Amino acid sequence: MNPLNLRNLLLLPFLTLLACTPARKLAVYPFQYSVQKKAEATHGAVVSAHPLASQVGLAILKKGGNAFDAAIATQLTLAVVYPGAGNIGGGGFLVGQTAAGKTLALDFRETAPAAAHRDLYLDAQGAVHPTKSISGHLSGGVPGTVAGLFETHRYARLPFRDLIAPAIELAEGGFAITEHEAAGLNHFRDSFLKYNSRPTAFVRATPWKAGDTLRQTELAATLRRIRDEGLPGFYGGETARLVVEEMQRGGGIISAADLSAYTAKWREPLRFAYKGYEVVSMPMPSSGGTLLAQMLRMTEGYPLAAYGHNSAAAVQLMTEVERRAFADRAEHMGDADFYPVPQAGLLDSAYLRARMRDYVPGRAGSSTLTGPGAPRKVSEQTTHLSVLDADGNAVSVTTTLNNSYGSKTVIGGAGFLLNDEMDDFSAKPGVPNLYGAVGGEANAIAPGKRMLSSMTPSIVLQNGRPWAVVGTPGGTTIPTSVFQSIVNLVDFRLDPEAAVNRPKFHHQWLPDVVYVEKGFPVEVRQQLEAMGYKLEERPQIGRTELIQVLPGGRMVAIGDGRGDDAAAGY
Repeated sequence: MNPLNLRNLLLLPFLTLLACTPARKLAVYPFQYSVQKKAEATHGAVVSAHPLASQVGLAILKKGGNAFDAAIATQLTLAVVYPGAGNIGGGGFLVGQTAAGKTLALDFRETAPAAAHRDLYLDAQGAVHPTKSISGHLSGGVPGTVAGLFETHRYARLPFRDLIAPAIELAEGGFAITEHEAAGLNHFRDSFLKYNSRPTAFVRATPWKAGDTLRQTELAATLRRIRDEGLPGFYGGETARLVVEEMQRGGGIISAADLSAYTAKWREPLRFAYKGYEVVSMPMPSSGGTLLAQMLRMTEGYPLAAYGHNSAAAVQLMTEVERRAFADRAEHMGDADFYPVPQAGLLDSAYLRARMRDYVPGRAGSSTLTGPGAPRKVSEQTTHLSVLDADGNAVSVTTTLNNSYGSKTVIGGAGFLLNDEMDDFSAKPGVPNLYGAVGGEANAIAPGKRMLSSMTPSIVLQNGRPWAVVGTPGGTTIPTSVFQSIVNLVDFRLDPEAAVNRPKFHHQWLPDVVYVEKGFPVEVRQQLEAMGYKLEERPQIGRTELIQVLPGGRMVAIGDGRGDDAAAGY
């Protein structure tokens, strides 16, 4: 053999390794990284659910991209390194503000397939089937994430090819998984085996452990089709064929026509004032923005700061506004393209004051007595990322597969997990979904309809400029976590790290329970119980990603201490 050829052969494994990990060009090292919980910056900051995703986003900013570029690259990276919630097989919402001051709301929520109908998950006796809307092929809505990424790109600077490159490289070459990821893959191993018709990258013979390499070559091939063909690389051609074949093997109903018909929609952002600030959030079909506006405005007339952070008085007041907002969610909220949601009435000041008339300090309310209001007509798995750049572009994005690892179904040959968002519809009026939320006609299943969401990506403005970029995963706990984070900053004047990490609580009307995180003050628990509240402890509530702008323009990005969430900035 020619010595030169022999040398090339010996170099081939090394060259292949380099080819598989060219993310090093962006200063991302997939087999050696750490979780950074706090980053202070002057030029730009990114915070997301995984350190590699945050590092990719930061590298894009350093390369000359703006916050929208970084948000796209971070989302795509999360689809690889955080498969429990990051995705191209799900959907979500984006709230943004450009450097020129234009506010944006992008809806790339999943839609019900054309073959869906309001009784899809009922058995012959009219009862809701316990698993069909939660796991397996029938639970998936038509994915919207990829369409959302391309719509976002109109505000970006760099070619889409550059933004998707790190995700392709990490999928092809692999990355070292965290302890949290290993635990998740091991926990759902049986589900992956049950709900998949083809082998998946998530199942192997021996249990996963921290530091193991996860390679997703089928996902890399799908990402390359998106890179080379654009939207048709996902909603048509080879990828669409693979989706339809998977549906046929597993009894799903998403069709090629459903995929080709999907569009992301620009919505009018929901904007409202709160104590000298302006909050920009998401309108329907996300209930999150409306709930956030209701909760903040119902508390506005009370001296929260004087009560003290996580005092019994403050927690009781906030619990009662959460109760009333979620009662309205159950009755009045859904996809406004299909149902006449009375949003202006729900946010009317007189209506919100009336909702609080039966509030009695020191005495527990009742969800039996306090139901939905009658507004007049006025003329747990999700992930979040926040990005802010030096020019004032701000992006808050929440995306989801719904449950952890979505439907547990990987599209054979395409390598991505399908969502189980159909469970976010009301399968039957009054019957709770996976997160205990109830609903009615406003959120009934209909072909092409977008299921109601709790996602609450938000930006808080001060004098028209971004002051905080915030959001969180957590199902129905999302709006209450964002609500508490904003109150922590505005009313209680907590520093951003404390605003994110202090113990949180949650009430959603039904069940009539106050959920508190582990570590919530024992004395306050006892005081609430003495008022008549029923409390239950949860290991955690949400995983908030926050960037706050301090005086002088310094940015502080905080990754929630409840997971692998990481901040990056420069």
